[in-house]
Amino acid sequence: MKNYKSNRNIVYSCKYHVVWCPKYRRPVLIGEVETRLKELLYQIAKEIEVEIIELEVMPDHVHVLLECDPQFGIHKVMKRLKGATSRYLRQEFPHLKSRIPTLWTNSYFVSTVGGAPLEVIKQYVANQKEV
Repeated sequence: MKNYKSNRNIVYSCKYHVVWCPKYRRPVLIGEVETRLKELLYQIAKEIEVEIIELEVMPDHVHVLLECDPQFGIHKVMKRLKGATSRYLRQEFPHLKSRIPTLWTNSYFVSTVGGAPLEVIKQYVANQKEV
């Protein structure tokens, strides 16, 4: 059985795979920076009521599988995650200020995850009058 979440007026299951990189894809996400980044991501996600299902930090990019309220939106989630982590990490690790002008690139990759295959959904919608 699928686990659905709800707010006051919608029931949803919106899972996303998101990937983003440091500026110039510099391999700066190592050691204490990696550890602190993971802590911050979980902390911020909790504050904005986002569930991090899986998280992996590579030296030059971050992979997150998360679920968020569609009314809040993935764009706002990413803005908060990238903005806050950049601010805190650059305050705590001054070497991040000297190596790159900003911590993160402006872009990110996002893809929806889960649910039935596209063909099954298309067939379901197309056959609604027959149900």
